[in-house]
Amino acid sequence: MTAVFRLTSLVAAAALAVQLAGCVQFSMAVPAATRGNTVKLYNANFDKVAVGSFTFDASKDPALDKSHSVRLGVLSAPGGSFAQYLGNTLKADLLAASLLDPNAPTVITGTLTLNGVDAPVGAGKGVLAARFVVTRAGVVRYDHELKVESSWNSPIAAATAVPQATREYELLYSDLIGELLDDDKFRAAISK
Repeated sequence: MTAVFRLTSLVAAAALAVQLAGCVQFSMAVPAATRGNTVKLYNANFDKVAVGSFTFDASKDPALDKSHSVRLGVLSAPGGSFAQYLGNTLKADLLAASLLDPNAPTVITGTLTLNGVDAPVGAGKGVLAARFVVTRAGVVRYDHELKVESSWNSPIAAATAVPQATREYELLYSDLIGELLDDDKFRAAISK
């Protein structure tokens, strides 16, 4: 009887530990300018720009704009929206390059169309895509969807794998802005 009681207690304790671990919340860091993206913005021909609204694709599940399950944890969107996080990442780079002006006639908006992160044992992966639109005085000068992906070794220990997945997913936002800044048509759209 004692052995059965111990076994039952261990199973109950393990189930409780799994449930409690599932409640662990992770969050990404506040968006900061990256050196690589800021350098791409140093161009005397670029005009100052405003950053308009960044929204999540209305055809997708809105919950994907708020959080992702990563193993037994939950990665929450800073400020409640991954789409807004993308817009804030762009703002950080523009501000560092002295190109951000909320009153500028050139406005960049975006729609987050795809976002995901997964960290199973072995290989973690992340994906991010957005449609960027540049308008100047109400005229569309650029409208294009860009996508970035990443993969990494994901260790067996969740205590290591989840923070690593969070960092890797966070980097995708700067990578996607970097793709935008490398696009010659985008560069022409924000030129004077």
